[in-house]
Amino acid sequence: MTNVTLFDHPLIQHKVAMLRDKNTNTKDFRELVTEIAMLMGYEATRDLPLKEVEIETPISKAKVNMLSGKKVGIVPILRAGIGMVDGILSLMPFAKVGHIGLFRDEKSLEPVEYYCKFPKDVEERDIIILDPMLATGGSASAAIKLAKKSGVKNIKLMCIIAAPQGIKKINEDHPDVHIFCAALDEKLNENGYIVPGLGDAGDRLFGTK
Repeated sequence: MTNVTLFDHPLIQHKVAMLRDKNTNTKDFRELVTEIAMLMGYEATRDLPLKEVEIETPISKAKVNMLSGKKVGIVPILRAGIGMVDGILSLMPFAKVGHIGLFRDEKSLEPVEYYCKFPKDVEERDIIILDPMLATGGSASAAIKLAKKSGVKNIKLMCIIAAPQGIKKINEDHPDVHIFCAALDEKLNENGYIVPGLGDAGDRLFGTK
């Protein structure tokens, strides 16, 4: 797989297993999505640049490494992507948050934008796009296109569960975008749901089904 990081950490795999269970209630589902996003965030931010600074400990002066000030933005795809935001913000409370809203046209099956708002200085930021499920890849690809249109140069895509079709779509449309996912599932069914997947992430996050 090109430009894909698939997580095999035991804690992530355990939490994904709980997430899949149809008996996991809405409260626990939300908490698991937040926790998984936070754990994935460690690896997704591994390449953040550092700079050496001097501080004073209670004992003496010391040269230490701190983030160099590189600006980061996180952009959830509405609505399910919202569930991953708090997990990332717990690691990077300084990150700015944008939002992208897309729906699929019933006739063309193509994603249609209904909302898009980025931080004012988005072109200066490294952006992480969030969506729990990467199914066909249509919405994620459209979201990446919108970010690029706004001047973003460095984009990452973070999802919890992906289908092979979604990975292929992003690799073909945006070979420069690195994908981070916690599980790569078998396929899509006739309704476009990931198999075995976890159902509709938005409905399970917000208790709407």
